[in-house]
Amino acid sequence: MILYRHILRSHVAPFLFGLTVVTFLFVLQFVMRFIDQLVGKGLSTWVIVELMTTNLAWMLVLAVPMAVLVSTLMAFGSLSANHEITSMKAAGVSLYRMMAPVLFASVVITVLLFFFDNDVLPEANHRAKVLTTDIRRKKPTLTLVSGLFSQEISGYSILVRKTFEHSNDLEGVTIYDYTTPNTSVLITAEEGTLSFSPDYRHLIMNLHRGEIHELGGESFKDYRRIRFERHRIAMSAEGFEFERSSENAFSRGDRELSIQAMMTYVDSLKAANVQSRKRVESFFNQLSAVRSTPRRDTAISAAVAERDSLSRVRVIQGMIESEKSLIAYNEIHIDRYMVEVHKKYALPAACFVFVIVGAPLGMMARRGNFGVAASLSFGFFLFYWACLIGGEKLADRGLLTPFLGMWCANIFLTILGIYLTIRSAREMRALNWKKLLRFVPRGWFALESEVQETR
Repeated sequence: MILYRHILRSHVAPFLFGLTVVTFLFVLQFVMRFIDQLVGKGLSTWVIVELMTTNLAWMLVLAVPMAVLVSTLMAFGSLSANHEITSMKAAGVSLYRMMAPVLFASVVITVLLFFFDNDVLPEANHRAKVLTTDIRRKKPTLTLVSGLFSQEISGYSILVRKTFEHSNDLEGVTIYDYTTPNTSVLITAEEGTLSFSPDYRHLIMNLHRGEIHELGGESFKDYRRIRFERHRIAMSAEGFEFERSSENAFSRGDRELSIQAMMTYVDSLKAANVQSRKRVESFFNQLSAVRSTPRRDTAISAAVAERDSLSRVRVIQGMIESEKSLIAYNEIHIDRYMVEVHKKYALPAACFVFVIVGAPLGMMARRGNFGVAASLSFGFFLFYWACLIGGEKLADRGLLTPFLGMWCANIFLTILGIYLTIRSAREMRALNWKKLLRFVPRGWFALESEVQETR
């Protein structure tokens, strides 16, 4: 037990240090990405802190496995560099016994991270989305930068000379309108305001004291100029990623649901597909019945019957294609939900996998500094993350099963870790000379001494 406590104690400080550094890097990347949308927009410090706190959940889910890998590499590298591994080996302690307490601790971390990923992360992601949308509601000029053209609103290119921090007022507005085919529209205004419609589906831009220039016609020879004191433009707000639901103000995506909620959706989609397949089978039976209808006696009645049959066949074929499209659509969503379900298991399980890989690698490196551990951890985690993202994309497109897409990296690294562990354990195993002498022929030492004497 003293030995186990010593091994675990050597992992605590590197784990906390690695978790702090990795989380700080994720926070720094988040701040650099969204700093231009948060600073100078009239938002309070509490709103910014709340936004960063809600986004901290997904950072921890990624940082914990990487911190486990860093701590394992540093701890076993330090034990090997200080010859503590050699001392344990001399005392008859195998590598498997050295890894046992760390593996047990990784199982505990895996279970805790799973509950965090399943219960806390969906709620944090949903609150982060709600807060982000609330910020955009409060400040629709968030996406407009003074002096730069903005094309985030579909069909429009907008240039604003000046925006204001505490209001939605604009100065020096130039708008290129591409929503009307075969017509070029240029709108200029001295001042304006930008706001959402009551249903938050459109952006309303109220312009003051400007001109509208239209150039159209077949050869772009028709030109018209209109001066106005007030002009209003309604633009679609799809570019602002606002979502509505009939039951709640915001609908939840797959990353905002727990495993139980996603499996409920999956079961309902599978039940819908079963009903759709039954309807398709019924439509095929109707199609066969229509085609097997006997012909009429007279030519006129036969022609009328043929026309009616063709019309019914087209209708039934259209209904079959519609049901097939619905089945394919449901299958895509089933795969997406199942990808997220497997991801909630695969990411926590990486903590256990990284211990299996990190222990033999740390002993091979024989260095317990953070630089070596960080380099190896970054390489392995980059490989793991690339496999995870690639597997998710392939699974969403139906090229891989959700299980294989999410677990391929864990399976590969587990096999690699087992191989490295067995190899390291064999190299550490001390030779038992008594067992070795059993395979030496009797009288070999006497014969050897006689040969040496003759020499």
